[in-house]
Amino acid sequence: MYEIGVVGQFEAAHQLKGDFGPAARMHGHTYRLEVIVRGDALDELNVLFDIGRLRARVDDLVDRLSYRDLNEVEGLEAVNTTAEAVAKFCWDALASGLTGSGLSSLAVRVWESPQVWAGLDAPLKD
Repeated sequence: MYEIGVVGQFEAAHQLKGDFGPAARMHGHTYRLEVIVRGDALDELNVLFDIGRLRARVDDLVDRLSYRDLNEVEGLEAVNTTAEAVAKFCWDALASGLTGSGLSSLAVRVWESPQVWAGLDAPLKD
């Protein structure tokens, strides 16, 4: 299985709903977004997927989230913006442009700090 990855970073604020201690108050993170795509075969140029295209998609997503209150971002406004929920949001946003490209899976990790992350790793539909 081949894989390639791209990393992005963004600043954003959010407020968790429920018994999350201090995280129930408005606070911010310097998020690190790791994106990995996997597939079984390379093309005739020995490329799994155009990394420039992947970089552009990740950059577009980072731009949508940068310096925002995640609780107000379309698609996140109705959910508790846990790291898991943000990872799913990012996975969904990226997967829509990757299906049918010969890739088998997409993994997304959202780091809230250097020690804490949540991720989603799931197959892509062809």
